[in-house]
Amino acid sequence: MAIPLIGVAGGESIVLGMGCFWGAEKRMSEIPGVLNVESGYAGGDAASVSYQDVLNLERSIKRGKTDERNHAEVIKVRFDPERVSLETVLKKFWENHDPTQGDRQGNDAGTNYRSAIYTTSEAQRTLAISTRAAYQQALTEAGRGRITTEIAPLRHYNRAEEDHQDYLAKNPDGYCGLGGTGVVFPGGVAKAAPPPLAADQLHLDRQLIVFEAEDCPFCKRFRAEVLDGWASEVPILATLDPNPPEGWTLEKALFATPTIVLFEQGREVSRYTGYKGDQDRFWKWLGFQVLTPEQRRIAFEQGTEPAFSGSHLDEKRPGVFVDPITGAPLFRSDTKFNSGTGWPSFFNPIEGAISLHEDNSHGMRRVEVRSTSSGIHLGHVFDDGPPPSGKRYCINGDVLSFVPDPD
Repeated sequence: MAIPLIGVAGGESIVLGMGCFWGAEKRMSEIPGVLNVESGYAGGDAASVSYQDVLNLERSIKRGKTDERNHAEVIKVRFDPERVSLETVLKKFWENHDPTQGDRQGNDAGTNYRSAIYTTSEAQRTLAISTRAAYQQALTEAGRGRITTEIAPLRHYNRAEEDHQDYLAKNPDGYCGLGGTGVVFPGGVAKAAPPPLAADQLHLDRQLIVFEAEDCPFCKRFRAEVLDGWASEVPILATLDPNPPEGWTLEKALFATPTIVLFEQGREVSRYTGYKGDQDRFWKWLGFQVLTPEQRRIAFEQGTEPAFSGSHLDEKRPGVFVDPITGAPLFRSDTKFNSGTGWPSFFNPIEGAISLHEDNSHGMRRVEVRSTSSGIHLGHVFDDGPPPSGKRYCINGDVLSFVPDPD
């Protein structure tokens, strides 16, 4: 966050590239003694550029149409040397991004996302090189790769547009990046590592793992809106450890939180990255992983199973029919009746379990029934049911799961 320089004279600044400048700005502004952090562009051949100029040139570079040097997204960190040293600023720079990824940072790929230190004096250059050497040693000891950070004199710095300044303060729905390699700069104080996940405590056939981060508001929101009320048949577990259990594999590195990964037989089969309160989108993602093709056709394409062919038509045990994705209760078995239509029929849903929607498809005027929790299509409701409601909720049995009452 940019902090006004009120009552503070002087200060020193250095320009750093850490991938997307939104997250970099936020992380570096949190250092005590930093006075101001400004987003910008630097290190390219053009003297003056805009955000769109940088994006357009990067597209040309990727298509092989130019060998012009593009600008990197950077931040200008202005700090008070009497409160925080340049060495401390550089230590935080190394720790707060992954300097081994070349022209990339997480999912952001391109020369404009390169790691860089652009200096304005020989003293800055010397310290940048010495801290790089120290951090490289720590990375090597941790089994990480070589640092690719560009260290060069600052040239052609351009302040970014106003909507890129203090971006995450203005847009709290911006994603929470994991940031960093987890390797502490030599001499620093390491945080206690989160306990690793134990594979023998997980379900090998199918397991969801929520990878969280500390101080991530979207992780807290996902926990409050989805995780705390979890009733799905798919087992789920949340962790602050960014690593999968020993012997399990991720398809690619994590870059933001929360990331929800579905594992089968210890291998990642799908992931959902980021959460901004979009519950329907999350449940649809999970539904596409766990439902059969026929179930997906009914649930997401408003399909209908042939009469007398679906599941649960003859189910009479005491219990609850639930959403096959979320596990949320939909109908009690004591509201089920034999309508003779060939589909499971109910005269009352559980309160708040369903929503009703006008349906004019196929040349008919009907009322569609959807699950409130996941938004999937269940069937239709008609006014020819038995007392006390007089309603017939005609539901596709293939998009119901049944949970019998305990003995």
